[in-house]
Amino acid sequence: MLATLGFATIAVFLLLTMTKRVSVLVVLVLVPVLAALVGGHAGELGDLILEGLTRVAPTGIMIAFAVLYFSLMVDAGLFDPLIRRVLRFAQGDPLRIAVGTAVLTMCVALDGDGASTFLITVSALLPVYRRLGMSPLVLTGVVCLGAGVMNMIPWGGPTVRAMASLDLESSDIFTPVLPAMAFGICWVLLASWLIGRRERRRLAALGPDERPVATEEFDEPVGKAGAGVGEGPGT
Repeated sequence: MLATLGFATIAVFLLLTMTKRVSVLVVLVLVPVLAALVGGHAGELGDLILEGLTRVAPTGIMIAFAVLYFSLMVDAGLFDPLIRRVLRFAQGDPLRIAVGTAVLTMCVALDGDGASTFLITVSALLPVYRRLGMSPLVLTGVVCLGAGVMNMIPWGGPTVRAMASLDLESSDIFTPVLPAMAFGICWVLLASWLIGRRERRRLAALGPDERPVATEEFDEPVGKAGAGVGEGPGT
C-alpha cells in the first residue's frame, strides 16, 4: 500500500510539474500532504514533517551555503583568470582546447550547480570552438564528462540526495568514492586528449578554404562568465 501510494505521489508530482499547471513549490508541499491524508496518516502528519525536516536540515544548510558562496564568487569573476589561462594555453590548438575545456569544467563544477557549469564553460568556449571550426559536440561531450565526475562532491545533487535518503553524513558517502573520483578525473583528461587529437586530425584534413582562420587573440574570456547562474545544486 505504501509503495503504491509513493509511486502515485511521484507520478502526480511529475504530471503537475511537466504540464505546468501548478507551481513546483506548491506541488512539493501539497502533494505529499494529500498523499499522507489519503494513506490514513493524518494523526502522524506533524511528527512525519518534523522528522523529515530534522533529517534534511543539515543537507539543506550545506546546499544553501554552497549555492550562495559560489554564486558570489562567480559574480565576482572568480573563474575569469582561469578562463584566460585556459585560452592562453590552448593557443588555437584543438587538442589543447579540448583538454583545457575538461580542466575548466572540473574547476567550475566545484560549485555543485550543473546549470552554472554549463553556462560558464559554454559561454566562454563556444565562440572559440566556432572560430576554429571545431564541432560543438566536442564541447558538450567534454563538459558532460567533467561535470559528471565532479557531481560526486558532497554538495552535488546526486550525493546530496543520497545523503538525505540514507540519513548519512557527507564523509560516509564521499570518502569511499574518492579513489573512484580520482580515477574518473584521470579518465576525463585522457578522453578529452583523445577527442582533441581526433578533432585536430579532422581539421587538418580540411582544405585551406574549408577551415576557419582564428584571427582573434585567445587571452580574454568571451563575455561575462557565469552571468545569471547559481540556480541550485547540480543533477
